[in-house]
Amino acid sequence: QVRLVESGGGLVQAGGSLRLSCVASGSIFSINSMGWYRQAPGKQREWVATIAGGGTTIYADSVKGRFTISRDNAKNTVYLQMNSLKAQDTGVYYCRSPPSSWGQGTQVTVSS
Repeated sequence: QVRLVESGGGLVQAGGSLRLSCVASGSIFSINSMGWYRQAPGKQREWVATIAGGGTTIYADSVKGRFTISRDNAKNTVYLQMNSLKAQDTGVYYCRSPPSSWGQGTQVTVSS
């Protein structure tokens, strides 16, 4: 079982930036794809971005060009750099190691 711990959330004004971190333990991190998801109040959890073990990245259309997912295999950590934040980016952000390992989430609040 993979254990995931997110950090870096907070309150930021629209147009600002945050960087989320997710530290993984209990798996061979370097070969795993990792993903970020988010859940806004009253809405279903949605996929944000994924990074493959080899570094290939894909993004949801809603964050493309504003968010960047990256990883540091030496630190077993995946990051989500979020720029030009909007009020609709507000939610709890979760890290995921497929198929079924999730972190506890970190709250991101963007004030307009």
